[in-house]
Amino acid sequence: MDFKEQIKQIAKSINTMRDSIITEEATKTAFILPFIQALGYNIFNPLEVTPEYTADLGLKQGEKVDYAIQKDNAPILFIECKKIGAELNIQNESQLLRYFHTSTAKFAILTNGETYNFYSDLEEKNKMDKVPFLSFKITEIKDNQINELKKFHKENFDFDNILETATDLKYESELRRFITGQLANPDEEFIKFFAKSVYSSVCTKKVIDQFTPLVKRVFNQLINDAVTERLQSALNKENEKQKEAQEKEVEPEEPKIITTDEEMSAFFIIRAILCKVVPIEKITFRDAQSYFSVFYDDNNRKQICRLYLEDNKKRIGLINANKEERKEDIEQLSDIYKFEKELEEVALFYYNQDQN
Repeated sequence: MDFKEQIKQIAKSINTMRDSIITEEATKTAFILPFIQALGYNIFNPLEVTPEYTADLGLKQGEKVDYAIQKDNAPILFIECKKIGAELNIQNESQLLRYFHTSTAKFAILTNGETYNFYSDLEEKNKMDKVPFLSFKITEIKDNQINELKKFHKENFDFDNILETATDLKYESELRRFITGQLANPDEEFIKFFAKSVYSSVCTKKVIDQFTPLVKRVFNQLINDAVTERLQSALNKENEKQKEAQEKEVEPEEPKIITTDEEMSAFFIIRAILCKVVPIEKITFRDAQSYFSVFYDDNNRKQICRLYLEDNKKRIGLINANKEERKEDIEQLSDIYKFEKELEEVALFYYNQDQN
């Protein structure tokens, strides 16, 4: 079993046993120790994986770190554990913070068995950062996050290599969080920054209020245009393949169902939305006479949505996990992005079913 499969197996165990695990010790045994083992460390060797680690570093009496991963008799990684579902707050982990001041280890993990937060001292030497440079839920881990996690594997662990990418990861994550927040709910300074570039007078509150919806609209349109351009390129390739297939037919018949360019454009928009939460190859379609269906894994019992684009009045039929359909009007294909949350929820529901 390769590294990715081991991580996926832990995620599957969490989904299966989560409700039965109610203590920190049970969380360690069921989820965290298998995680450490997947990273290539021998959990049965206390010289490599030291539980309840303590040392003469000026800590308060009784303060310990749950696990220390050691190399050449020196800690390289601390792991502090909480029970599954517990909130993770690094500011409450005084023993971990104090160890970090004086230890040779420059990486620490705070985890509840499902969420893993990785910390270092990127901002100030020997002082643990308040914000993790890498954070993920193992039940929702993405391939790029698995690649970063693999750097902590015993066979790959290289301090300089990890540190080189950790800074970029940390600030990429913070920028993503900031920009996402601003696009959803921009503050006054954010709006003022753009308004001042096109508005020569003083930016009063009235002006800010006027520019707020304009800035949001422009950003959304830029994102939609970029996505549409890439999807159109993919659509052209798809159409070429379909054309070649049709030309190979010995006795071509007039098809009763014609999949339109508009339907394929809508399908690629939905694929672009869902590839953030499920493997893109799992998103498939089937065309019918009266509607165009999008499925998970080409399974007619796992329908994600329907598109009604043939008439002048365009609609999308959102289908929840209970197979209930709710139809919503759309004026243009980019309006599909308004239902991103609903689409992601049902796709993730079927994805999690697959993992169990």
